Amino acid sequence: MRNFFPRWANYIPLKLVICLGLIGGAVTAGITYYATPKYTRVGYKPTQPVAYDHSFHSGQLGLDCRYCHHGVDKSSHANVPSANVCMSCHKNIKANSPLLEVVRNSYFGEDTDKDGRLSDEEDLNKDGLLTAGPSVPWVRIHKVPDYVYFNHAIHVNRGISCVECHGRIDQMKVVHHAKHLSMSFCLECHRRPEESLRPMTEVTNLDWTVPTSDGQDLDLAQIHAGLEIKENWGVNPPLSCTGCHR
Repeated sequence: MRNFFPRWANYIPLKLVICLGLIGGAVTAGITYYATPKYTRVGYKPTQPVAYDHSFHSGQLGLDCRYCHHGVDKSSHANVPSANVCMSCHKNIKANSPLLEVVRNSYFGEDTDKDGRLSDEEDLNKDGLLTAGPSVPWVRIHKVPDYVYFNHAIHVNRGISCVECHGRIDQMKVVHHAKHLSMSFCLECHRRPEESLRPMTEVTNLDWTVPTSDGQDLDLAQIHAGLEIKENWGVNPPLSCTGCHR
């Protein structure tokens, strides 16, 4: 009896398996690259309700990070500055700038007598607190997943600078997500903390680099200085899952 299917039909199942394997591999590679924090987070730069120029305030004026984010070395969470922090300067500097309208509305609330806002007792509500408007709706940029525990104070108080996770904020006109903050990013630092440790006095100095002698390699100098800090302060970052996943 004559064969109904041609001979080349015998290779169809093999070709299907190969094609499916190639397609599956391409999909897996695409997801691995495009769905990772390095791709999805780095470069994220949302528009903020107030155009706050970090390169001017932190870079040119030299404001310490802790002036606005004053709880970063005391709390597990980094605070977002409220309107009264902004107005501590801007009551006297560019007080009527249209760029600060959102901040003024948050600070003064519905009070129409903005010039005498802090001078009269009638500005206090029944609980003895200053009346104010809605909070400035800042857009959050950096955030780890809810299942990850990260304590800002522990890191800052052991010589980890803001620049290690947030990049050169003092050079950013508009703050963006500079580093991917993935699990591998954290583990690399926990395995070799000496590459990031610096003196406590230089934690908020984002331009600081370890002093070197003539011809000394900068990376090698950082490791030597970091190892000394690690030993003196007993820095021993956790490497187990329970260190961050609680």
